[in-house]
Amino acid sequence: MTKRSPRAMLRMLLALLLCVLSASALASCAPEDRSWADKPQAIAGGGATGVYYSYGQQFAEVLTARLGAGFAVQQTNGSVDNLERVGSGRAVLGFAQGDAVADAVAGTGAFPEAVPIVAVARLYDEYVHIVVREGSDVHDLGDLAGRTVSLGARGSGVELVAGRVLAAAHVDATTIRNPALGLEGSIAALRKGEIEAFFWVGGLPTPGIATLAADTPIRLLSIPPPVVDAVNAAHAGAYRQADFPIGGYGIDTSTVTMTVPNYLVARADAPEGLIHDATAVLFDERVTIARRAPAAALLDRRQAIFTDPIALHAGAVRYYRETHD
Repeated sequence: MTKRSPRAMLRMLLALLLCVLSASALASCAPEDRSWADKPQAIAGGGATGVYYSYGQQFAEVLTARLGAGFAVQQTNGSVDNLERVGSGRAVLGFAQGDAVADAVAGTGAFPEAVPIVAVARLYDEYVHIVVREGSDVHDLGDLAGRTVSLGARGSGVELVAGRVLAAAHVDATTIRNPALGLEGSIAALRKGEIEAFFWVGGLPTPGIATLAADTPIRLLSIPPPVVDAVNAAHAGAYRQADFPIGGYGIDTSTVTMTVPNYLVARADAPEGLIHDATAVLFDERVTIARRAPAAALLDRRQAIFTDPIALHAGAVRYYRETHD
């Protein structure tokens, strides 16, 4: 065997290193896979009169315009339904309350097993509404017992929260006649006097409730701090105390309640390029989206990454790193 000189060996090693670096550079310059753009993409929203749906509708429009693919919002029953749709691949993105997300990743509550979801961003905080007519004799949580009250659509985050609030307030939910209506149905039923109250969890203002308040004077029931504390004690501190802004929905009295963070989620195996680009559009077009979905104005890049207990998608992580100040 011919013995090579040290100089010849060095040349060979340098040539090999150059080949490796060239191959790496070519790979990094290779165009990103955009096969996802060849088929329609769905965003799991919510009821047609809720914040999720209006936010999702505007987001879908700007995604379609910016990414060259067809996005559409789905009308759904809310958080639990959205998480199931995203987890099963029926939607690539979806909106969900933080408490429902925590159950989904743990495979507990409404979810018999863990759902394969990750986060794109923390969007805003949602307020728990308990709506009654202004002249109603229902004045506190205890008065809901024995009444006809919509506790939210089946498979919704509203239903999840309503059950937790009633339990913490020691109100026996089995005494309540619950038609299990979504927001649109609840609004219509309250207008007609078919129900005495309804629960809703959403951003401020929720369009459907604002429209209701314009023609039917309403009040909001308070959720006292001890009840919020009791809910938190049982559910890992997912909620916080808050006040509804005085004057909201035409109500001039102070109302205390609780809030829960809201997330935009994606399926865990969604293409990295798709989620990276969708995250960029979410922030770049925030002002445009907020013209018809005011909650979008609350999006804050500094807060968006705090999605515990759900991890961020790799595509979202790449976006946040690229735009880090």
